[in-house]
Amino acid sequence: MRLLLVEDDHMIGEAVQELLRAESHAVDWVPDGNQADAALLAQRYDLVLLDLGLPGRDGLQVLRALRARHDRTPVLITTARDAVAQRVQGLDAGADDYLLKPYDLDELLARIRALARRAGGHSDEAYACGEVWLNPVTRQATLRGQPVQLSGREWAVLLPLLARPGAVLSRAQLEDKLYGWGEEISSNAVEVYIHGLRKKLGADVITTVRGLGYMLACQPAP
Repeated sequence: MRLLLVEDDHMIGEAVQELLRAESHAVDWVPDGNQADAALLAQRYDLVLLDLGLPGRDGLQVLRALRARHDRTPVLITTARDAVAQRVQGLDAGADDYLLKPYDLDELLARIRALARRAGGHSDEAYACGEVWLNPVTRQATLRGQPVQLSGREWAVLLPLLARPGAVLSRAQLEDKLYGWGEEISSNAVEVYIHGLRKKLGADVITTVRGLGYMLACQPAP
């Protein structure tokens, strides 16, 4: 997934960015509300982690502007504002979830996964397509019931394909899930991870659609 992290505390921002990248998310980090608003206008994100007490423009203003544009990108507010009235205000402004600082990093990851499942229309925790099965929460993958070890980048490529079986995703769309701003992108990165996935899951599982991109060749499991 590609995430926007809006956090003005440098230590928290660095720690969370490092954590999310270790989980194979592409992360763009901005430290103030004006930059957040500009980023949301310029780039589509799978999820936004939004602090409220920001320089430039308050987090609630960023959120209200986002929703005023009818942009339904999931937003997880992360803030030290712990009054019930403030939490209600944030949720009423259009936030999808609310996490108080200081928060446990494992809980942050769990809430991100939950919001991603909800946004994708998946109420359960697993993605299945034919004989391939993934559980994003436990990071388990199986092929015909047998466990398969995937690298973090292989996960990042396979998950969007598995979430939309039959849809063709371009190389640029898959790169967008792998890299944030300022990260060096190898010209054949996606091809390398696709090759690794085919070795582990079968040569015919991921189909190359010439000139367009990649898709899963299997049918969604019933």
